[in-house]
Amino acid sequence: MKKRVFAALMAGVMGTMMFGTTFVSAEAETAELKCEVYAFIAASLNNAMEEIQKNFNETYPDVEILYNADSSGTLQTQIEEGARCDIFFSAATKQMDALVDEGLADKDSVVDLLENKVVLIKPKDGETKVTGFENITDAANLALAGEDVPVGQYSREIFDNLGITDEVNKMEINEGKNVTDVLASVSEGSNEVGIVYATDAASVADSVEVIAEAPEESLKTPVLYPAGMVEDKEASDDDKAAAEAFLEYLQSDEAFEVFEKYGFAAYVNDEKTDDMAAAEETAEPTEEASEDTAE
Repeated sequence: MKKRVFAALMAGVMGTMMFGTTFVSAEAETAELKCEVYAFIAASLNNAMEEIQKNFNETYPDVEILYNADSSGTLQTQIEEGARCDIFFSAATKQMDALVDEGLADKDSVVDLLENKVVLIKPKDGETKVTGFENITDAANLALAGEDVPVGQYSREIFDNLGITDEVNKMEINEGKNVTDVLASVSEGSNEVGIVYATDAASVADSVEVIAEAPEESLKTPVLYPAGMVEDKEASDDDKAAAEAFLEYLQSDEAFEVFEKYGFAAYVNDEKTDDMAAAEETAEPTEEASEDTAE
């Protein structure tokens, strides 16, 4: 598949250079940039983003992508405390919205890219009476992400909507600092059940089994992954141009093929889709109407 020519990266250098009568494209020039992009990514994105980085570097080999993968809440705190970051790719809108409100993330650059699912898991071939979220308290113990971690927040929303929060809080809970910790606790057999994203469970299918997805009525908040630009005062013009290009690349068909490979789904805004369809229907007269007008 051909790579896109990224407008953002092309803006980082002269659009076209002329040497005598020879024109050199901006893409050729930007491919020679030597710069760094600091990307803070939700832990659940790690595997997919490693592959995406390799693909991006096939075209831009000297743009170094430096990942910091952790829970979105931890990453938010690090950004607020002044950690260098160019792109924030969160596992929930809450953390991104907070950074936008604080003026640390560029609202106009933020885009909801992916969707995921929340699932209940157990160790591979593990014994449990639990058959779903509704009877999760039948387990002897539970691996659960902390309250500042998106999957932990989704989990607690599920408990609230199912009316089982008080019962869950009485369980023996092993609280993880991020979804990776929860996945490890279950895959290693330290906990009877745990709650992670579907993509995480799929990444270690030889170690864990999915018991059930969260019931649709129990999780009203969509599990969205927004990405956007963060203010980086240390970044050079080339760094900023490369970061903008990488963010645009994350929205490319090529990148989405990788995300889908790891179990993510591209986010489709149904409201916008409906609005566009309605607009097209209004703008395009029917064949019969066109003939009436012509007569």
